[in-house]
Order: sequence, then structure tokens, then C-alpha cells
Amino acid sequence: MQEQVSQLALVLTTRSGPGVLHEVSGVIAAHLGDITTFTIVEHGQDQTRLLLEVAVPDGAALLAALEAANAVMSVERVATFQHVFGKRVIIMGGGAQVGQVAIGAIAEADRHNIRGEKISVDTIPLVGEQPLAEAVRAVSRLPRARVLVLAGSLMGGEIEKAVREVRAQGLTVISLNMAGSVPDASDLVVTDPVQAGVMAVMAIADTARFTIDRLSKRVF
Repeated sequence: MQEQVSQLALVLTTRSGPGVLHEVSGVIAAHLGDITTFTIVEHGQDQTRLLLEVAVPDGAALLAALEAANAVMSVERVATFQHVFGKRVIIMGGGAQVGQVAIGAIAEADRHNIRGEKISVDTIPLVGEQPLAEAVRAVSRLPRARVLVLAGSLMGGEIEKAVREVRAQGLTVISLNMAGSVPDASDLVVTDPVQAGVMAVMAIADTARFTIDRLSKRVF
């Protein structure tokens, strides 16, 4: 019989200094916990706040052990980011195009979220080949990011390479129908920015009957 595992999201206030993370992770490991998300929320001279999401067989025992740890000043149990925000749509590129894609994505996310989904939309207007390429590669490191929409008039070169890299890591990439080589490297190309936002949300929504892989064409 498979052992039931609890999913805990914890904010720990600890003292600052060497060895703190070692002690905290040691306590979690001793209780067979698996750290699935880790963030240093705040780091000060005297104390640090850590956010951890942990899968553990006995959540109550782990909480008690963390509260008793020398390095830990307080333990607060919070909701997981997956529960609060769910899947993420990331939109980046030129400001005007980003705004239009966001209109479609936010409207469509609202339609699915009122039916029980949790889909959030993040935007960042950026220009320049290198800043955009760096941002595209960083999306694969963002928690809960499921689809990236590239909104602009001209993208190629290093951005195209970055798109191919993140697609190989499992991220879905939608591009506006623009000049440059990025459309050739993307999963889907959409001319209308509002529709691009709508289709990005539909591609990741469990309450939508839409799958990019089943489309008979890739450019709209």
C-alpha cells in the first residue's frame, strides 16, 4: 500500500548565518521530506525568511521538529503557490503587443477560473535581442510557467535559439506572426494578439478542449 504524502507550504523565520540551510534541510530529510520549492523571501543581518514547499509522509511531525530546531525562530503554514495561483502564462515583448495579448489571456483565464481553474498571467515589456533571449531562457526556471507568448514585430537570432532551448525543456511557446525567425521556432503562430492570449490560456486549461499538437496547421 502506497504511503500517503502531505504537501506542505511553510514560511520559516530563521536566524541568519552559515549552517542554517543545512540544519533545516537536515530536519526535513530526517522526516523523509522532499523539498519541491525553495525561495529565500527575505535575508537580513539577524534573521531570514524562507519559503519551502515540501512533500512529507508525516506533516505534523515535521512541523514539530522544525519548530524545535535551533536555527528556526518561527514556522508558518501557508497555501501552496500551485493552489493560490496555479499555472502561469508569461507574455513578453513590445509593450503595445504585450498589452493586447494580456487582454485576451486575462479575459480567457477569467472564463476558466470561474469554473475552478487557477491560471495567472504575467507580463514583461522588453526590447533588444539579448535581454529577450535571457528572459526567454529564464522562463524555464520559473515555477508553474506552462506557456510563453512572444509579442513583438521582429525577433530572431539569439531569441530563436532560446525559444528552441525552452521548447526542448517542455515549455509551450506561442509567437505573434512577426518578422524574424522566432515564428519558425515556435509551437504556434497567431496573427491577432488578443487571439494569441486566448489560445495561450486554452492550451493549458483543463477545462478547454484545445490541444496544439492536434491542430492541422500551425499559423493563424
